[in-house]
Amino acid sequence: MAVDTVGSSPPVQIGKELELVKRYVLLGIVNQILDHDIRIIGATATKLPRLYESMIRGLQDRVLLELAAMRRQFRDSGIGVDKEKRSTAGLCAEYSCMGYRHSFSMPWTFVKAESERLLKSYLTR
Repeated sequence: MAVDTVGSSPPVQIGKELELVKRYVLLGIVNQILDHDIRIIGATATKLPRLYESMIRGLQDRVLLELAAMRRQFRDSGIGVDKEKRSTAGLCAEYSCMGYRHSFSMPWTFVKAESERLLKSYLTR
């Protein structure tokens, strides 16, 4: 994962904010994955489609609640996610924090592994 800043040197606490923004971006991906899987369950012939859909919707509700809490925290901390860009290599995001602009990128292999890890963490809570 590459991290760089645009402009002058960033404040010292960039690691904490970077981790928050990274989790926020990953949760957005997880939400899209869950949306996709809900549509797939509705379109396939499974024995218990309502059960599977309700389980996935429960996960999605928890993800959406965390995203909402993070947006409030970002607002209070002056963090803003400005842009997300997808390419064949991976996902890039730009954000601002304390008057500085930052960006980072994550390869798709990392995004996939972290998305799975996040979903597993929701299942074990």
